[in-house]
Amino acid sequence: MIDAIARRIRRHRDRRTFREYGHEVKRFGLEHDGAVDYAQWQHPFEKPKTITQGDIDGWRRFLGDGDLAIDVGAHTGDTKVPMALACGPAGLVVAVEPNPYVFRVLEANAALNAGRCHILPLNVAATEEDGEFEFHYWDASFGNGGYLSRLHNQRHGHRFPLRVTGRNLERELRARVASRLDRVALIKTDAEGYDAAVLRSMRGLIDRARPVLVCEVHRKLDHGERVELYTEVARSDYRLYRYTAGAAMPRERIARDDMIRWPHFDIVALPEERAGGKV
Repeated sequence: MIDAIARRIRRHRDRRTFREYGHEVKRFGLEHDGAVDYAQWQHPFEKPKTITQGDIDGWRRFLGDGDLAIDVGAHTGDTKVPMALACGPAGLVVAVEPNPYVFRVLEANAALNAGRCHILPLNVAATEEDGEFEFHYWDASFGNGGYLSRLHNQRHGHRFPLRVTGRNLERELRARVASRLDRVALIKTDAEGYDAAVLRSMRGLIDRARPVLVCEVHRKLDHGERVELYTEVARSDYRLYRYTAGAAMPRERIARDDMIRWPHFDIVALPEERAGGKV
């Protein structure tokens, strides 16, 4: 009982007290890809992350050597490292993370596994227009949050504000990696409910390159926001499936009415011409 009370007090204090946290490099021995290093953030509310062979093989359903992948809401990089390994040494993952405290760990992960993969970390938010924006986080050390003021449902409990720099990502990509944009194979968004706007801001690139799209359906989205996200993802003849990690092929097709079936889930959307192919 005393230990439980002490844990609650410590958790309460940690949530309300700002502190910068470092990272610890962990190594995972995988069946086919060998040793993979990952920088684990030491934030008290950050769950321990693992890198598995299934994670990498799962991204290889959609990515091959030399491809470009874009990840919006990259956080510390636990998804980006497997994604970058799937793109191979000739490929690139652009990892977008606006939170400067998380970004330091993302930079550390971008520097690991040298020669086997390449990650370009960008310390910006993907926004429709350039500017400064106020994001909100669950704790004073800014562990988890996003552009939550855009949600209709404001009962999200994220009360700690953080000013971040926003950039129109399509323009930013053309300034930084224009020569690689013809190899965009996948765009992933995990934007705490802001996914539809992020995808809309990159509509020109999506329509030209027709990459696979992976996005989050945030639990706080209301019915109208879910329909908006479905419409944005499905436009231009995309087929939507419920996304599951790992190497198994996605099979559960999602229609507009399915957007309210689950409180929180992920979508993978395949362009019509690829839906029967590279998965």
